[in-house]
Formats: sequence, structure tokens, C-alpha cells
Amino acid sequence: MQQLSEFVMTQKITALVNRYVITTRDGSAVVAFAEQKRMALKEEVTLWTGEDRSAVLCRFKARKVIDLGATYEVSGAEGEPIGTFRKDAKASLLRSTWHLTQGEEPSAKGAERSVGIALARRAVEIADAVLPIPVPVPFVYHFDFARDGQPVMSVERKMGFKDRYAVRIQDADLDRRLALSMVVALDALQSR
Repeated sequence: MQQLSEFVMTQKITALVNRYVITTRDGSAVVAFAEQKRMALKEEVTLWTGEDRSAVLCRFKARKVIDLGATYEVSGAEGEPIGTFRKDAKASLLRSTWHLTQGEEPSAKGAERSVGIALARRAVEIADAVLPIPVPVPFVYHFDFARDGQPVMSVERKMGFKDRYAVRIQDADLDRRLALSMVVALDALQSR
């Protein structure tokens, strides 16, 4: 399958909301901007076409209030359905796993690339929960999404002070809005 698109997503650090800027790989153009309010009971995130928030690109919203295996519906600017994604709570005990669905196609399954890093990351997160001082998580995680053995997209977290991800969409039929929503969710919802 031919590579279709490459993007970079960077999280902007703020006190009350998570902000994400998605640019072309070379950083020459913003393709999406998103904000997520922290501690929301029913998660909803809007992606705009730019940081000025003048036009909605798409949005995703949880079907239910806080749920470990919640399904998120992705819709376009006019509310038209694009697809869904959900965390596989059972499979995520070992390594985080997501299912991405568009239309009538079989879902694409995305999982952390390395089981070892997934387990080490969990150990550090447990230590952080029980120790009186914050413990930084020194591990980066990468996700590979595939459908019927064919690559759909990959998301690679880059080491650094800010959360930064390299995104490669390999399936020409995957709606870019669905893919970008999934990428934002991987950072915003990963710890849930």
C-alpha cells in the first residue's frame, strides 16, 4: 500500500486544557488544532482546521460517561458520521490496544509496538502512584494499526520535553479526520 500522508502532532502545555497542533511533516502548515478539557466526565474533543478555530474539521465524543472500554464517535464539521475508535480494555492490560472503524470495513487494530516497553511503562506508572514524589515516565510508545495484515497507520512518540508524535497514514482510504482524531486520543486518553 502506498504511503499517503505524514504529520507531526505536538502537545502545547497549558494549565487547564491539553492543546494539540498537527502540522505537515516539515512543519510548514497547520492541518489541525485540538483542545481537550481535563477531567471531563463525558469526553468530547473538537479538531479545527487551524489555531484560530475559525472552522471545525471534526470532533470525537464518548458514547458514555467515563468507561474503560468506551467507544468514541468521530463526526465531521456538519455532524456527519466518519467512524469510531475504542480502547480494548482487556488487551490493554498487557499493551494498550485500540480498534479504529470506518464505515463497513473491518476495524483496524492498533497496539503498542513493544510489549517490553508497555510493561516497563506500567511499572513506572504504578511506582508513580504509590511514591510521594512524581516519577517521570522515561519510555516512549509507538502504535501500529493494521487491518487484515496490511498497515493502516503508525504513530511514534518522540523523546523530548513536549509530547510529540510522528504520524504516518499508509491506507489511502482511511479518512484523515478519523486518523487525526485517533492520534489526539492516543495522547489525551491513553492513561485511562
